[in-house]
Parts: sequence; structure tokens; C-alpha cells
Amino acid sequence: MDQKYFEDLQLGDRDQTVGRTITEADIVNFAGLSGDFNPIHMDQAFAEKTLFKKRIAHGILVFSVASGLFTQSEMNTFMKKSVIALMEIKWKFLKPVFIGDTIHLEVKIIEKKETSKPDRGIVIVKRTVVNQKGDTVQEGDIIMMIRRRPS
Repeated sequence: MDQKYFEDLQLGDRDQTVGRTITEADIVNFAGLSGDFNPIHMDQAFAEKTLFKKRIAHGILVFSVASGLFTQSEMNTFMKKSVIALMEIKWKFLKPVFIGDTIHLEVKIIEKKETSKPDRGIVIVKRTVVNQKGDTVQEGDIIMMIRRRPS
């Protein structure tokens, strides 16, 4: 199947991505791009005095990497031409991600909703970011508008 539409997606459909290691270069580049030079991300001496005892990755950096991992997932391979819009994000940052941690993304379709328009539906995908220890570091629901199969 080249493309999946709203009708093809089933509650409980799951996927898991490959892993991606968060590097110092990721953190430095993200700080430059975002302008977020908070010392918890950039200053080892400062970070040693915090609860975490070392630098942590920006939460939004980890979210962004997870978003990129989703685009490479098998689930997205079949959906990417059907997504009309990202509508809403409900997200929790649960644990820090450190330089050298490897994360992957687990996804599951948890809800489908009909809309008043016959050419689209709403799909809610639960995304869970997991580190190399098996700890959930971030999770949330991504609400997307998806094309229905053309008549």
C-alpha cells in the first residue's frame, strides 16, 4: 500500500522508530537556532550544581528530534501524503535527556474522529519518547487532520 487514508488507520496501530543519540553538537546547534542559551544546557560548571549534575538537552530539542523520528517511521511512510494539518499537541516532559542518551519513539493510534467535512477525519496519535534505559522521557498526544480516501 502506497498511502494510507483515515479509513485505513485503525485504533491500536503501533510503530517504533530507530534510535537517535543526542550529541553535544545537537545541543549547541539547537541553542544557536532557538536562541536558548540557558546555562543548564550550555554551562557544565553551572549544571554540576543542579539537580541533574550535568548538562541536559533542551526539552524542545528532544521533542523536535522525536518529530523527525516520526517522519522516518513506517507509520508515517504510508500517512505522509494524507496528513492535511497538525492541529494540536498535548505534551509532557517527564525526565531529562543527557548528552549521549539514545532515544526512540513509540507511536500508537489512540483515537479517530469523524468531521463534518467528508474529505477528512481527525486522528490522535500517542507518541512516547523512550531512552536507552527504557525510561519514558517525554510523551503526549498529537492531533492531526487526515485525508479520507477519495471516492
